[in-house]
Amino acid sequence: MANEVIIQISSKLKDYRKSKGITIQQLADRAQVSKGLISQIENNRTIPSLLVLINLIRSLGVDLNDFFADVEQASESKVVVKRNEDYQKFEKEQSKGFVYKRVMTRTIQSLPTDIVLLELAPKATRSFMVKTNAFEYKYIISGYVEYTVGDQKYTLQAGDSIFFDANLPHKPTNIGDTTATMLVMYFFKE
Repeated sequence: MANEVIIQISSKLKDYRKSKGITIQQLADRAQVSKGLISQIENNRTIPSLLVLINLIRSLGVDLNDFFADVEQASESKVVVKRNEDYQKFEKEQSKGFVYKRVMTRTIQSLPTDIVLLELAPKATRSFMVKTNAFEYKYIISGYVEYTVGDQKYTLQAGDSIFFDANLPHKPTNIGDTTATMLVMYFFKE
């Protein structure tokens, strides 16, 4: 399944859940899965199994045909051009001061890859660490970022980069007085 489709599905799950006024905990209870799993699926941090996905859709009271009706598979062109205005904004973990813009998603040799721009407002941070079932590469385009991975902290500035196994708990903090911008690449694991 192409990563573009997976991201569409994750977004649709979140949109249906919110439109029906169902909390993550309520959906978890209905589907008999953990709250953390739903959060990871909705935030593109893990890919659900087919059985879990079907169970979540049914737990939302949505017909499977309706759910998948407008999910589109992107063509796998050898050359892809994306314009700045085409970058899709999205939210992860409701973190204040974090603006994500999806540049592109592709499946490369059967592994989903997600490329995004992340803008961190001055002093933006999370109060919690996150984990992603992927390897992550971050390139600092502008600003100053302190990246915590596990129990280590790394101070990065424009031109620096970091690569790590994102199953380790991690979080960024903008330690500057201006917006920090990062190019982020997620290399999802099978």
